[in-house]
Amino acid sequence: MNAAKNDIGGERDPDDPDASATDRPIRFSESFKAVFWSFFGVRKRRDLERDSKRLNPVHVVITAFVMMAIFIGILLTVVHFVVSSK
Repeated sequence: MNAAKNDIGGERDPDDPDASATDRPIRFSESFKAVFWSFFGVRKRRDLERDSKRLNPVHVVITAFVMMAIFIGILLTVVHFVVSSK
């Protein structure tokens, strides 16, 4: 059985959502989810604290720029259709 150890020497579940950054690999989808909900201003304090310990800042910045570009693209498309329909 290949189980990781926690800080006090016991075994831990590898799928534990509260695992530290060194215990669990970071997924880009987790960064996307955190940035997506942050765009709406809807984040639980517990999730924010957990994400601040685990997420890769480079993933967060890249995801934020991509989502910002998509948002601006959607706004420009909506404005284009509204203005051209008159």
